[in-house]
Amino acid sequence: MAAVNQREAAYRRNIRNASYYVDGSAARVPEPAFAPQPDQRRRHHRQHRPDPRYMAAPRTNCVSVNIPITVLLVITLVISVLVGYRYLCLKSSLDTHMNSIKTLETRLDTLRTENDALEKSIDTSVDLNKVYEVATNELGMVRVGQDNIIQYDKTESEYVKQYEDIPTGQ
Repeated sequence: MAAVNQREAAYRRNIRNASYYVDGSAARVPEPAFAPQPDQRRRHHRQHRPDPRYMAAPRTNCVSVNIPITVLLVITLVISVLVGYRYLCLKSSLDTHMNSIKTLETRLDTLRTENDALEKSIDTSVDLNKVYEVATNELGMVRVGQDNIIQYDKTESEYVKQYEDIPTGQ
């Protein structure tokens, strides 16, 4: 009888592990390889529950450690914002000054162009022939020549008094 029970148990194991034969259009649904019984599930669940004796104590000292770090981060953030604000102010001021310099350079170029144009118009407006005519006819001026140059030598001292009479060399 024991041999029959062993054979029957082996046969049932082989049937469970064997692939199923499709009979018609419906296939049999295989049973899961491991299906714990309801009481086994509860026992299995209890085994993984942590032991209250070994549970960690709540961390109360973590808050006191994070306060200095938080204060340091806030101070760093405030300093970063202030440095950024100062940088932006200086950059804005620099841009303003650069724009004013560009405006002044443009104005200077315009004034130089106008000055050159006025100087050229003055140069072209003066008639040198007319100046020569007025100088010789109306004012009695003569053109410089060799006979108009008088050499003056003073040997008494090495300096000249400004209001002293100049001797004529004739």
